[in-house]
Amino acid sequence: MMNNFQDKEVICIVCPKGCHVKTSYYDGKWSFKYNECQRGPEYVKKELTNPTRVITSTVVIEDAIDRRLPIYTNGGVPKDMIFDVMKELSKIRVSAPIKMNDLIIENILDTGIDVLASKTYEKK
Repeated sequence: MMNNFQDKEVICIVCPKGCHVKTSYYDGKWSFKYNECQRGPEYVKKELTNPTRVITSTVVIEDAIDRRLPIYTNGGVPKDMIFDVMKELSKIRVSAPIKMNDLIIENILDTGIDVLASKTYEKK
């Protein structure tokens, strides 16, 4: 359950405009000002109630021309779990061959989010 609040400002990042959306929440009702499109309020609600972030990073890869494999999550990880996810990623070692979008970790830390490869490597 959310607490009532007035006049919080969130910069919307859904599009390049970067609207400074002002919002209030009182008795289960949201109000929004200064958003130029309808995607802004949806983003602001999510950012204030359940913020998430897509993670991009690298993991160790063996038998490849490079030592690190770039990876990404296929959805947003709860913001308060980012450091836990990064700690988990630091333990991962994969071996070539790897193809772009191959599954590296399924359902990381029971988030429902998968970690995927963002580059293809052949075995060296």
